[in-house]
Formats: sequence, C-alpha cells, structure tokens
Amino acid sequence: MKTLLIVALFGVLSSCQTAYYAAWEKLGIEKRDILVDRVEDAKDSQEEAQQQFSSALEEFSHLLNFDGGELQDVYEELKDQYEASDAAAADVTKRIDKVESVAEALFDEWREEADKYTNATFKRDSLRQLKDTQRRYKSLVSAMRRAESKMAPVLSTLQDNVLYLKHNLNASAIGALQGEFKGIKQEIGQLINEMNKAISASNKFISSMETQ
Repeated sequence: MKTLLIVALFGVLSSCQTAYYAAWEKLGIEKRDILVDRVEDAKDSQEEAQQQFSSALEEFSHLLNFDGGELQDVYEELKDQYEASDAAAADVTKRIDKVESVAEALFDEWREEADKYTNATFKRDSLRQLKDTQRRYKSLVSAMRRAESKMAPVLSTLQDNVLYLKHNLNASAIGALQGEFKGIKQEIGQLINEMNKAISASNKFISSMETQ
C-alpha cells in the first residue's frame, strides 16, 4: 500500500510539473529559459549564503572579544546568526533541487524530440548539442553540490557553540569557545571557496546557454 501511494504521489507531482512547464511554453518560455533562470536564482542564493556565513563568522569573532555587558545579548546575536545561516543553507538546497528538476525535464524532452527528426544530419547535430549541454550541466551541478556539502559541517559547529553558550552564560564559556574559532574560520573559508567555484561555474553555464 505504501509503495502504491508513493507511486501515485510521484505521478501527481510529475503531472503538476508537466502542466507547469506547458503553461510557460504557451507564453513562449521554454524549459531551457526556465533552467537558465533557476541557475541564476541558485547563484544568487549562494552569494547570499556566502554573505550570511561571513556575517556569522564576524559575530563569532565579536563574541570572543567580549569585554563586558550582557552576555545574554551576545548569545542572542550568535543564535540569530546561526538560524539565518541555517535558513540560507536550506534556500541554497531548494534552489539546486529546482535546477535539477527542470534540467531533467529539458533533457528528457530534448531526447524525445531528437528521435522525431527524419533528417539524419539535424538529428546528429541535436544529439551532439544535447551531450555537450549535459556535460556542462553535470560539471555545474557537481560544483553546486560540493559547495552545498560544506554547509552542513559549518552549521553543526555553529549549533554546538550556540548551545554551549546558551547553557554556560559566563566569561569562562568565552574562553572555552576561543579554541573553536580557528576551526570555524577554516570551515567557512573552505565553504566560501567552493561557493566561489560554483558561482563561477554558474556564470559560465548561463553564458553558454545564452550563446548556444
């Protein structure tokens, strides 16, 4: 029964996606246009996530330089930064998922339409373009997913530090967290580096789709 429900749900979702793309096609917007837009959205999301994780690192640095005042306020600031980073990471994942969704639909349609050619030269050229686009797309998604994978360890470390500070609102807790800063800084640095690669790959992919 559970398997049947899953299959039925998948069918409904597929049907909804088909109707969604069909509606846009009636307006003259093809799947390749939607793919380019979604890659752009994913790139923007990654840039925003970069800024957010950098902001969280800056707040963590301020925490270590705490020199008096309400430690509760410092904790609240760090907690807000963690939650904002978590939300930014979730948005990045959602955007990448949407890229993959339309790309799969585009490539399926492309293969189906290539089979309709009666002109062998046209068909061969279409399949060649499809293969080249898939190759560039695969490189793009790999870069995006690599950057995405770097977010979870950073979030985990930030959460640990936020929870520790929550239950130890005293000056000695600051000293305990100082040893964590170097590791967090390194993790966020690696994350930003991978995101830069993904953003660069996004720009190249968008450019290639617009000139193809």
